Amino acid sequence: MSEPADRRYGPATLPRPRGPISAAVLGALRHPPHDLPPGLGTDLDPADPITDEDLQLTLFLCYELHYRGWCGVDEAWEWQPTMLALRAHAERPFEAALRRLVGAPSVPAAGVAAGLAELVAADNGPPLAATLQRRADLTQFREFVTHRAVYHLREADPHSWALPRLGGPAKAALVEIQTDEYGNGRLDRMHAELFRRTLERLGLDTTYGAHLDAAPAVTLATNNLMSLFGLHRRLRGALLGHLAAFEMTSSLPNRRYGNGLRRLGFDEGATRFYDEHVEADAVHEQIAAHDMCGGLVRVEPILAPDVLFGAAAGLAVDRLFAAHLLDSWAAGRSSLRPPAPPPLPPTVSLAVAASAAVAPPARPVVV
Repeated sequence: MSEPADRRYGPATLPRPRGPISAAVLGALRHPPHDLPPGLGTDLDPADPITDEDLQLTLFLCYELHYRGWCGVDEAWEWQPTMLALRAHAERPFEAALRRLVGAPSVPAAGVAAGLAELVAADNGPPLAATLQRRADLTQFREFVTHRAVYHLREADPHSWALPRLGGPAKAALVEIQTDEYGNGRLDRMHAELFRRTLERLGLDTTYGAHLDAAPAVTLATNNLMSLFGLHRRLRGALLGHLAAFEMTSSLPNRRYGNGLRRLGFDEGATRFYDEHVEADAVHEQIAAHDMCGGLVRVEPILAPDVLFGAAAGLAVDRLFAAHLLDSWAAGRSSLRPPAPPPLPPTVSLAVAASAAVAPPARPVVV
């Protein structure tokens, strides 16, 4: 099987296993499609599915078959029945854990848009964005960007699964949001391309999927959550709720991320991804809550609780992600799985020196 000359855009290289189930999946994917061992994954029931490395990597391996695939892996694996069965076995404890985490959000009398606003207003997660703006050093900022690369190099794709599952006002609103995410058809304006530029400025690998081995389970969970919602029509309301919460909580953190990079001496090429989201997401916030989610519920009122579940789940898993980074840094350790990011290239080291004249970096303290 020939491999593409330009690996920046995928498919991804298979990662290392993290347990018996992911090891079995990886072993199978290296061969032509065939039935997996009978019963594989039927007993998957970890104590905490959201942070279980083996379960989250297993899900990611299965889900990526529906995105850009895996380098050297036969594309027929995407619909191999026993692989789909394994994915279902892994999804059950993950979805159950998400529902336990957030409960069943109630829909206020004022409607789903008001419910989304209440969820966002009540979200008091760890101060990750403030830490990156004010105190994080370059090593920590590079770690944060490494985590986010798993999603941002395919930004918007998980939510695009909703497009063929919608009609009417919700579909029109989603198209408006996604058109911006994809740069209105211009490669240089696609958000994934803007993020690739940030990776370059920070001296990090821009290859699609390059940072999977470094991403812990909680990082994979923030991505698997979107794929779970996107690949199941029954969860289309949750997918739109997740996107709405994402857009409604994005502008201020992205402003802080951009300011944090400027504090560290980086230029517009590094910050443009974040600066773009400050403006775009301020507009998307209203479209997502009122036109997209409100439009969906006007057509399908029964989906209102699902919309709020998706929003609450996304916010809750992001809180776990933020807590993981801040707790790791407060303890003086990396938030990534080994190996850590490569040594700073000389050009990035110069940026560290330049940033010292602006504000000496300090280890962040969670307050």
